Amino acid sequence: MEMTTILHSSLTNPPFTAHLSPSKFPRSFSTPFRLRTSLSFSPSLPPKSFPTNCSVSDDTTSSNVASVDLSIALKKKATDVSADLRGTSIFLVGMNNSVKSSLGMLLADLFRYYYFDSDALVSEAAGGESAAISLKESDEKGFRESETEVLKQLSSMGRLVVCAGDGAVQNSTNLALLRHGISIWIDVPLEMVAKGIIGNKSLLLSSEITISGSYSEVLSQLMALYEDMRRGYATADATVSLQKVAYQLGYEDMDAVTTEDITMEVLKEIERLTRVKKMMEAAARPF
Repeated sequence: MEMTTILHSSLTNPPFTAHLSPSKFPRSFSTPFRLRTSLSFSPSLPPKSFPTNCSVSDDTTSSNVASVDLSIALKKKATDVSADLRGTSIFLVGMNNSVKSSLGMLLADLFRYYYFDSDALVSEAAGGESAAISLKESDEKGFRESETEVLKQLSSMGRLVVCAGDGAVQNSTNLALLRHGISIWIDVPLEMVAKGIIGNKSLLLSSEITISGSYSEVLSQLMALYEDMRRGYATADATVSLQKVAYQLGYEDMDAVTTEDITMEVLKEIERLTRVKKMMEAAARPF
């Protein structure tokens, strides 16, 4: 299927990720895993109330209040950032994992952007995930050209959140295309990525990774792949580390970091970048 046709058929509805047509363009091969997500975007629904004979612990009440506070804070931060963002697209790079995909969809909801997964687009154009992997194994050059074409199409648009595959950081042409928007490296520990891949084979479109291997084998292969990709990831405009977010929030277990927690850090980075750009533009104006 022509890439332009796939993209344009997906952009006929208002900019909400939930409104994209799955029959024309699947948002992702994987069912996005929300990291203990508690944020709700259903303002039309009345608030839930507990029956009078129901006892609620202080911990549960505090957790619910914190979730509501974070929901409000995220919406406010996104609204504040949107003014200076001015429709600029956001590209998320880093190892494919459920953290990155869930983050991408939440960002799209907050900014009222479209959400796309570049690997899913490449697979759609090739005729499916299996066909895409076969193409990569039999015609590496043709596969890479497909990745570049996907990025070229996406970078020509605005108001997108894109989860970019590893091909986005593997050559100078693709890296230049990412400069049409804001790129952010979502740095997730490889141990978490390996567990996700074993649980969901479609998280990584890579013939270099033996999905059928044990956890230690998958982790070892990921480490080698990461070394090849790290320099490309590091060219992103900003980096958000899951490990650093957990430390800042005082979590001993990184699994305790929610999608909302890491989304807030991404919003802060986007805000910082847009402010710097605004200052540079102001400094460049003649007196």
